[in-house]
Formats: sequence, structure tokens, C-alpha cells
Amino acid sequence: MNLSRGLGLRACLLVGLSALLLSACQFSLPPAAENELPQLGAPGLGDRLYPGLGNGGYDVTRYDLSLTVDVEQNSLDADIRIDAVATQALSRFNLDFYGLEIDALTVNGAEAEYARAGSELQITPAVPLTESVPFQVQIAYHGTPEPLTDGSVGIDSLGWQTQPGGIYAASEPNGSMNWYPLNNHPSDKAAYTFSVTVPAPYQVAMNGVLTAQTATEMDGKAAVTYTWEMAQPMAGYLTTIQINQYDVETAETAAGVDLRNYFPAETPESVRDDFDATEEMLAYLEARLGPYPFDAYGVVLLTEDVGWALETQTLSIFPPRGGPEHTVMHELAHQWFGNSVSPATWEDIWLNEGFASYFHLLWTEETDGPEAFQTAMTNLYLQLQATETGSPIPADPSELFGRAVYYRGAWTLHALRLATGDEQFFAILRTYYDRHAGGSVTTADFLAVVDELAGADAVALVEAWLYDEQLPAMPGE
Repeated sequence: MNLSRGLGLRACLLVGLSALLLSACQFSLPPAAENELPQLGAPGLGDRLYPGLGNGGYDVTRYDLSLTVDVEQNSLDADIRIDAVATQALSRFNLDFYGLEIDALTVNGAEAEYARAGSELQITPAVPLTESVPFQVQIAYHGTPEPLTDGSVGIDSLGWQTQPGGIYAASEPNGSMNWYPLNNHPSDKAAYTFSVTVPAPYQVAMNGVLTAQTATEMDGKAAVTYTWEMAQPMAGYLTTIQINQYDVETAETAAGVDLRNYFPAETPESVRDDFDATEEMLAYLEARLGPYPFDAYGVVLLTEDVGWALETQTLSIFPPRGGPEHTVMHELAHQWFGNSVSPATWEDIWLNEGFASYFHLLWTEETDGPEAFQTAMTNLYLQLQATETGSPIPADPSELFGRAVYYRGAWTLHALRLATGDEQFFAILRTYYDRHAGGSVTTADFLAVVDELAGADAVALVEAWLYDEQLPAMPGE
């Protein structure tokens, strides 16, 4: 028998049989098999205000970032390891990363292909990723970070940037991607390890706890490596790096929380005194909300004059002039609301700012008495009324840091308090916090707790304050 002819006949029979089988299956795979095929991860999470931020297909569990920083040149050499778990089978996935030059990139130890488009870093692993299986990305990169501008919120410079005598990073809502690659959305929180080497005598302050400070060298000159651990989950926009020369003032609260404040050497005592009530404020918040969520807290002062303060996790940022007591309380309250319990989408930001604003007003009640508090709330309502302030749910990024988010958000909580009474109101806040600590939440999550503890009428009241375009009547009028 001719061997080639026999093989040809066999091939024809196999082709015919295959055709019959495919025909019987109508040329489609069962749904389960289709779902198991590797897919492209989404290059955005569809956030209504920032649809391109974040990426689909995985959850990050930890970032391990090592930086060597030339402070004078404002340049860095970096290595990052990202530990994540695939939430679907992935043939490709994205990270958010802006500027800086990539030197090497691997997935699970194997070199991976990558492409860049704007702030999207598209990664194609050598072997597709399996759903529910952990994976690891390692990236080496270098360069000078380029500050981001978000004109939609009126912020000229976000992320890593210079200041007199040093460097700092302030990133809300999207600036962190200018100094390290990440899944840049508050719905994907992770633990962090930072290891930063700088020339002496510069110092480094970051999120979490300083676990090591090691003498080394850079280009033959004295340097120090600072290692910081942020053990609890943190949203990327809350990361910060602060490099300058500081006086570091430390203490420990009665509850065991480490306090550490980083003041530039020229900071006058009158400014340092702005933060003397921190321990008292912590005790006030812990009595109403439960233990402080993290291992340490403190503030760092910039050497650049800015018009804001920012609640970066465990280390709030203030301008050189410090801040009034209500701002100190506002940023501290954010450690519970915004940092431990973070917004699942940017339109839920009132859960950050409305809550922190109400607690800084409650601090007025604690320190100055009920009459001063009521006067403050009435004046605030009249301002909202005069400016025809609408819903605290922002319709676009330009409303992200507006009066409605902060102060109509605060009045939403005050109206709920007046309707339910103090005992039930603080039980609602405590239950909401306990249930979602360490996670990310939507407004619906808060309303679910209101419904559970106070009922449908209380939900309707809150919804009117949140969603009605016209300001509801002031309770008691």
C-alpha cells in the first residue's frame, strides 16, 4: 500500500468526521468553555467620572516598591513587584503608568511584551493568566517624573513633584501613576512596602510604619535607605513620598498609636503647636467610631506654599503654615472615612468629604459647646442656600472638590442625626464603618445600613439630601 495515499485517505476521513462533529455543535463552544478562554483585561473600570482609571481582570494584593532617588536631579531608578490575583483568564492586562522609561518587565518571572498608550501600560504575558490564580509582575524603570495636570478639578500639579529643598507626592485623584505603575482606582486597595534610598542628610517620610533605616552609599557618598510598611489596604491615590530635611517629633497615644510629625527645620513653634490636640482628637474619634484603623499617624509639612491639606494614609500633608484646628480634625477623620473605608467610585466621594467635614464640625461642638455648633451649622446651611448648592453626588470631575460634596454632604449627616437622635445616629456610623473597614464602598452601602437601623423614612430623608437638586428645608423650619 502506498503510505502517502493511505495517510491522505485517513486525513480525509478525519476531516469529514471533524466536520460532522463541528456541525453537530453548531461551530460554537459551550458557554463554560468560552468563559475559560483568556480575554483582554479592560483598560478602565468605567468609573462615571474617570472611566479610564483602573483596569479590569485582576485585583492587586501588594506593591513592593524600591526607589533610588537623586534628589538634586529629581530623578529615580526603580524596581516594583506587584502581587495580584486574576479575576478572569487573561491574555493581556493593563496597568496605569505615566511617563518614565521601562528597562525590563516580567510576568511570573518570564519576559513579557508590553506597549504604551498615554497612561496605559498594556502587558501581554508569555503564558496567559488563569482565573483565581495569583501572579506577579516585576518592572524596572527610571527617569524624572512629570507632574500631571487635571484641569477638570483645577489642580495644576498632581503626583511626584519638587518643592524647595526636596520632593513630595500628592495624588488625589489620579497622580500616583506618574511615579509608579498601579491599578489606579480606589476600588482596588493593597498593602505596600516602600524601600527608598536617598543621599544623606535627606530623610524620607511615607505611609505606614518606618521599619528600617540603613546606612549605605550612592555614587560613593553617604546615603540612607528608608523602609516603610503599610500593612493595611491602601488606595493608590493615598500614597505619598516626602523627601526633605526634617525635625521628627514622636509620641505614643494611650491606645498605643505611634505619632510622628515631620516638620522642616525652619518650622516655627507656633505652627508645630497647631497639632498639639491630635491625641485628644484621636480619643474623641475612637470613642465614637472604634479603634484607630492603622498603626501610626502624623503630619508632614511641605516647604512649598499650597492652598490645601491632604489626608494621605497615616501621614496627612499640610502647607508650611500648618492649619487651623478644624482642618487638623478633618484630615484625621479621613483616616476612618476615605482611607480605611474608601470610595468604590469617584462619585461616592461625599462618603469621604461629607463625613470628614461633619466630624470637624462635631469637634466644634466638643470644644466650643452645642450653641457654637448650632450656629456653625445654621451659617453653613445659609451659605448652601445662598449659593443654590446642588447635589453632593458630583456629575463631573469639576465638582469633585466642590462645596456640595463637603458641606451639603455634612448637612446630609446632620439631618439624619436630627431625625434619629444621637444614639441611633452614631450607631449607624459605627456599624457602617465596622462593616466596611479596609474596603471600598458605594452610597448604596451606607443607605443599606441606614435602612437596617433606622428604616425607610430615614433612607428617604438621606436620599432627598443627596439627590434632590434643590436644597431641602432646614430641619425645624
